[in-house]
Amino acid sequence: SAALLLPGGQMPLNIFEPRYVALVDEAMSGARMIGMVQPSFAEKNELRETPELCEVGCLGRITHFAEVDDGRYHITLTGVSRFRIEKELPANTAFRQCKVLPFLGDLEPEKGAELVDRQQLLKAFKSYLDANGMDADWESVGRANTAILVNALSMMSPYGPAEKQALLEAPDLKTRADTLIAITEISLARSGDAGSNLQ
Repeated sequence: SAALLLPGGQMPLNIFEPRYVALVDEAMSGARMIGMVQPSFAEKNELRETPELCEVGCLGRITHFAEVDDGRYHITLTGVSRFRIEKELPANTAFRQCKVLPFLGDLEPEKGAELVDRQQLLKAFKSYLDANGMDADWESVGRANTAILVNALSMMSPYGPAEKQALLEAPDLKTRADTLIAITEISLARSGDAGSNLQ
């Protein structure tokens, strides 16, 4: 599944590629912020030397940093705000740099949480776990506030880059929850169809 960072979410990363080590070094010497963005889904984009990027990504702050003996870093990125790329900047660094416009509404993480159909979201999540022989710490899930629940489930979901990008770009928390429910129900229906075809 694709990596997805959302506001308030935490993503542990193992950094070993030289360009990303350089990126973390640069971030740690300043505001400890890194932008995460996926390559665009345009046809043959993966063949480009410098792939085009999706327009929307998420800004994360390094909230945990540990250096490993062989020059690798273990970091945790905590999502701060999504952003829209305004333009890519010419850079002589090993990593790419962009001018971005943050989604200021993301700084109010609970905005719109009361509109989320929490019961439907939990029902879809439980159905997915049951279908895959998995379980969850339901006490912790029940205690989580709605915004954290929606974003954590979106980040943990096992879906591909296009689905993760749709979750990232959802204009509000309710739309993100509804999108996650729909993707999960489609996934369950597909796996159910595949199972019935095998019998």
